[in-house]
Amino acid sequence: MSTTITQMTTHTLDVPGATLTYAVRRNNASTEPILVLIAFPMGAAGFVSLAKHFTDRTVVTYDPRGSERSIKTDPTSLARPDVHADDLHRLIQAIGGGPVDLFASSGGAVHALELVSKHPEDVRTLVAHEPPLASILDDRQHALTACRAVYDTYQQRGWGAGMAHFIPIISHRGPFTADLASQPAPDPAMFGMPTEDDGSRTDPMLGESVITTTHYEPDFEALRAGSTQIVVAAGEESEGELACRAAYAVAQGLGVEPVIFPSGHGGFLGGEYGQAGDPDGFAAKLRQVLTEV
Repeated sequence: MSTTITQMTTHTLDVPGATLTYAVRRNNASTEPILVLIAFPMGAAGFVSLAKHFTDRTVVTYDPRGSERSIKTDPTSLARPDVHADDLHRLIQAIGGGPVDLFASSGGAVHALELVSKHPEDVRTLVAHEPPLASILDDRQHALTACRAVYDTYQQRGWGAGMAHFIPIISHRGPFTADLASQPAPDPAMFGMPTEDDGSRTDPMLGESVITTTHYEPDFEALRAGSTQIVVAAGEESEGELACRAAYAVAQGLGVEPVIFPSGHGGFLGGEYGQAGDPDGFAAKLRQVLTEV
């Protein structure tokens, strides 16, 4: 295994309505496709631990528009998955063109599904890890209502209240009911969240992803017909949660079986953002999947 790496370099890319920031960890000796690691609303900083396991390849990470260092021209605008997918298409062209291998988690997996439905030539293998698609669950009506309620709480009362509402919804295991979808937001203080509203409404998760990502509906016909090999990944420890249930629903729509990855929704994290999954086991599973497809 070659580990010939140049120093990580950081770049910017101007796209309509935003400037994206991305990082390249280059291995000039690698003959494998570039490995792109993405998520949303999480940015490149969440992939430090995972990227360390792939020093034999060139690895690219980026901050999606509105997240961390990637600035939107209008910070309050909602960028839907097709916009993020176009950003990814432009990014892939900027790093030399496809096909790349793409690991995409959470909202990033939603954006990646949109990308390969439109540009399958960009991606050789997509590993779509727990896309939180409330729109395709059997209980979609209540699940979408719950997501909308989180967004409304954030808009009405600010970040602390919105996050306190988000936590029990995203961690709920099992189908959503009308009672759950309509329950009021908990007291932010119960979760150690600020109770005061700072007036900001630009949080990429509470102000955008909880609506645009969860409501997206994949084009399964295009995905099945495309050249991209799609692996749908579900977390071993997140069974029953919205994003994990959605992974099973995506797999069903594609006519494939989901692949179980170690840990939970943030299984690749190794202390980033104060969260730790099982990055060693997760990376080993990802390498296995990319090798076998």
